[in-house]
Amino acid sequence: MPNERLRAALLERGLTLDELATAIDVDPKTVERWVTTGRTPYRRHRYAVAAQLGLDETYLWPDALTPDQVAGASESEIVTVYPHRWAVPSDLWRRLFETAEEEIGVLVYSGLFLSEDAGTHQVFRAKADAGVRVRILLGDPESPAVAQRGADEGVDDAMAAKIRNALVMYRPLRGVTGIDFRLHDTILYNSIYRADDQVLVNTHIYGFTASQAPVIHLRKVAGGGMVNNYLDSFERVWDGARQLE
Repeated sequence: MPNERLRAALLERGLTLDELATAIDVDPKTVERWVTTGRTPYRRHRYAVAAQLGLDETYLWPDALTPDQVAGASESEIVTVYPHRWAVPSDLWRRLFETAEEEIGVLVYSGLFLSEDAGTHQVFRAKADAGVRVRILLGDPESPAVAQRGADEGVDDAMAAKIRNALVMYRPLRGVTGIDFRLHDTILYNSIYRADDQVLVNTHIYGFTASQAPVIHLRKVAGGGMVNNYLDSFERVWDGARQLE
């Protein structure tokens, strides 16, 4: 059976079979068999193709890895776990964003602590100037989801007020080319802070503020699925959010 995902990926990127073969140093006939017959490459070649196309190996070859291999790779994506957000080293947030070369993403309700950090503002501006895409998603302070989260944390209307404060703090960045802001009305089960293939996930716990909840530091590993799930979640919220005027 042909590998239509691989064929589509090549077409979308304007790559021929010969060009891909040259890039990963294999025979063009070999690449042709991967596409037309669905033959699964050796793992080193799967890695090379996935890296060349900017896609995950498990997307191009869903059945290539066993469940145990996927589980092992996903476990390897965990860099460390912090019991509370306040336990994360204060400079880690900035250092995370400084590593980004293509993409920075922030998905929160308010993330007020981040909006108040002038050093983070400088990093966002510098990265945007360097061509990095910076996207910041804040909760819509008028939405039912924000009101519910405020009630769940026991802070009620303070949640919406924190978002409005964050909007004020971010005002110097709201006109910067390359930095986009949107408001969402999504029920969040965690906050996501992304720099390319690294993610800090701040879980949400009923009855506790986000600063009291754990943070998981993840780094994408080939064959793993945890980071991809969080990145996909970010994209879904972004697609449904509205542009901040």
